[in-house]
Amino acid sequence: MKTELQGVKGRRSVSIVTYSELAADPDAWDALMGRALTTHPHYSRHVIAAHHAAGLADANLTFVAVQGPNGLDALLPFACRRDVSGLGSKVVRPFLSPFITQTSPLVADDPDLLEILDLLVTGLRSASDGRIWRWPLLPTSTKLGGELLAAMDRAGWQHGVAHRFERPIVERRTSYAAFLADHPHRSRMKDLRRRHRRLSKRGTLSLDVATHGESLDDAVAGFLTLERAGWKGRAGTALACRPQHEAFALGLFADANGPVGLRADILRLDGRPLSISLALLAGGTATLLKTTYDETERSSAPGLLLEAQIIEALHETEFARRLDSATLAGSVLEDVFPDRETICEIVAAPRGGGRLLPVDLRICLAMIERDAKALIKRILSRR
Repeated sequence: MKTELQGVKGRRSVSIVTYSELAADPDAWDALMGRALTTHPHYSRHVIAAHHAAGLADANLTFVAVQGPNGLDALLPFACRRDVSGLGSKVVRPFLSPFITQTSPLVADDPDLLEILDLLVTGLRSASDGRIWRWPLLPTSTKLGGELLAAMDRAGWQHGVAHRFERPIVERRTSYAAFLADHPHRSRMKDLRRRHRRLSKRGTLSLDVATHGESLDDAVAGFLTLERAGWKGRAGTALACRPQHEAFALGLFADANGPVGLRADILRLDGRPLSISLALLAGGTATLLKTTYDETERSSAPGLLLEAQIIEALHETEFARRLDSATLAGSVLEDVFPDRETICEIVAAPRGGGRLLPVDLRICLAMIERDAKALIKRILSRR
């Protein structure tokens, strides 16, 4: 572990470490996750270990780590890649996979938060060797997101937003009745209740929850089968169509022994699964990682019915404080999840970086690339 800089109080240091080094002290990693401001689970030991076991991350994956008197205070995995915003040269970004939907660093909820973030930003500069950071899926409306950008400002970084969208979330109300009363799309919720009643007339409609053991294994297996039977299976993008992705799902939802909780919600009609949702719980937030449904029942909107049932369960059982839809822009959940969290892609240059091209022009390149990819996706979908 190579120390880059000591904190102003002399009690903290920032370093660049590998996955193998972190995995050698699992308790320290879990302890940081347990006291983190971060509400997503993606950089927890459990999730990164599932990536590693499935071959989606290797033992040399590197992290910026801030070490304090109580152990780890901050952690961010990162990687370099060639990118249009770097004019074809390498830029740096947080570790991403098809299953990571948020990229805030793990940062301890600590009275010395500003010092921790200042050291983290120093580590980010060292990790990049002065290169540009292209940072997608950063929630800037949270305390942590705002303070991270403020720490970059204090260090003389230049940064700007290349893309922004509002992700649907649910903040738990005092009761489910209060949730419905405050809902901005009451007609949508009324329509879902009507669909629920219609389905109930065909048989016994039930919501099952699995959190561990054989019931969770069965739920994950059922998810893989149901997803593969639908359009994702035909397109070859279902988890079960790709060995690494299937291995990741099976490893991720094996029983966890750390601060990340596991949950599967299954909407059944006479015992037959109509829709299954897989979620991870961390920091009081349930991240709804994947949902699938029986496409032969599409007219009943079983996926949305399940999401509505999860919201009701959130209020009745208080299994979390909030739900994170983990979606991208334009999600069908925008009419069901009434609250919002601002998710941004930023381009950031450390002091002295980005001399060949200003940050605002690099942002333009990133935006052009995004628009081109969206256009190609629309054309392919029509075919």
